[in-house]
Amino acid sequence: MFEYLVIQIHFLFTIFGKFLKALDTYTMKIISSTLIALAFACNTSQKTVQEQQGASSSRLQADPKIYAATITEKELKEHLYIYASDEFEGRETGEPGQKKAVDYIKSNYEIMEIRAAKEDGDYFQKVPLEFPKLPVGSITAGATEYQIGTDFLTFTPMEGNFDEIVYAGYGIEDKGYSDYEGLDVSGKLILIKSGEPANNDGTYVISGSSKKSAWSNRSEAPGDKLKLARSKGAKGILYYDPDNYDRYQRYYDYLKGSDRIKMQLEVKDYDAALVFPGENMIKNIFPAIKETQTSGHIPLPISFRVRSNNKMVSSENVVAIIPGFEKPEEYVVISSHLDHIGVNKNGDINNGADDDGSGTVAMLEIAEAFKQAANTGNVPRRSIVFLHVTGEEKGLLGSKYYTDNDPIFPLSQTVANLNIDMIGRIDPKHEKQRNYVYLIGSDKLSSELHTLSEEVNDKYAQLQLDYTYNDENDPNRFYYRSDHYNFAKNNVPIIFYFTGTHEDYHRPGDTPDKINYDLLEDRTRLIFYTAWEIANREDRIEADIDPSK
Repeated sequence: MFEYLVIQIHFLFTIFGKFLKALDTYTMKIISSTLIALAFACNTSQKTVQEQQGASSSRLQADPKIYAATITEKELKEHLYIYASDEFEGRETGEPGQKKAVDYIKSNYEIMEIRAAKEDGDYFQKVPLEFPKLPVGSITAGATEYQIGTDFLTFTPMEGNFDEIVYAGYGIEDKGYSDYEGLDVSGKLILIKSGEPANNDGTYVISGSSKKSAWSNRSEAPGDKLKLARSKGAKGILYYDPDNYDRYQRYYDYLKGSDRIKMQLEVKDYDAALVFPGENMIKNIFPAIKETQTSGHIPLPISFRVRSNNKMVSSENVVAIIPGFEKPEEYVVISSHLDHIGVNKNGDINNGADDDGSGTVAMLEIAEAFKQAANTGNVPRRSIVFLHVTGEEKGLLGSKYYTDNDPIFPLSQTVANLNIDMIGRIDPKHEKQRNYVYLIGSDKLSSELHTLSEEVNDKYAQLQLDYTYNDENDPNRFYYRSDHYNFAKNNVPIIFYFTGTHEDYHRPGDTPDKINYDLLEDRTRLIFYTAWEIANREDRIEADIDPSK
């Protein structure tokens, strides 16, 4: 009884506060604290009953509708008209507009007094990004210096000195045959060649017939040989491949003159570098390479001075958390991407109101609803993590960094990921049935999550759940195209909320005035209700479906 009264008072204050935003924030907090204190003073006996019954029971009885009511189209609109304004310059990853975006998100969590996820109190998770460019430098073998791009080709940097080269023939290890037998290549520079061994009668050693094996495949064999060499600890690989050298040269020249190189996560520790020596270089290093089948050692000192020339990009995820009261080490991650595609060549700003301003502001409103619940004693059982990721438009880079490089919270303890990307518009298919949302992935890994999702919708939202893009044969492949996928590939159950593309997708016309704010409110509340149920249920959601089947 006591807690319900507190909830009602706080809820009334919240609604009242929405009409009094001009009041100083500190004054509002004083009023709120006074109302809550009054409720405590008037309900001493009820508090005793609550203590006897246990806090867990009262939390389970809390009505999430009270907090969902704080998610309003008015506030969603206020946020989005700022977040997708021209001032934010299209939020291009690493550019000034994206910095304004992360500052805006951070400031809202600070205002709501929702703490940073990182222990050091920093809301920003630095995501090191780079534009890969061709390395620069040279290789010196003996007394001769060879230049990149003319004497040899490589796409990765490498620096170091070697006293010798270990020749490993074709670089093959297969049934009954190994070029590595008796060779220690760990930490060494090795030289291998394309193709595979043949017998004097023209048959091939590995197949025992006139048919070549996969080790002669022009496209696949170089990667397979590189992988094998790395598994044996080779530090660098000189790969003599005259049949493919012209192909590598064309790709090298393309990269040299291209300004369309894709951004990627920074590569700090390169595995064994792969170098393609040209004919002149290989003749000087080992002129007998074509006829020599036996592995061995080449007593030639060689030095690598090939340096990275990549252009670094500074960017960051924004991560906040409301810790759970009973199971704080189990995490429900709600995500959306904070970036967009910036300014086009004509100077037009791609505002990205729907993509993914809608997901970003939805998260801020969901966070506010959970914080209101926490302020009135209804802290969620499990922790709620609010993950705003960068670089989605560049290849899901921010979420990949979080899951693959630096998960702030263990993925093994991550119960589910609810990902929001474009939920503010109506696609052509639903012009006559606007009360919908596409759900993708809810049944890919967890039958429990799928069932819970549908039950929550039936109970609270009654939206049409459209599974069109959940089809394995969906040609759009949306399941693989937003940030939830980096969680799914790590066996974390996911739901991707989406309302489809439209004529303004990735164009300057994606502006805040075209958002359907009433629908954005409904969809955001559905996601809040789903997160509430996942966070507060007795048992955690389990991944009980094998995605390979």
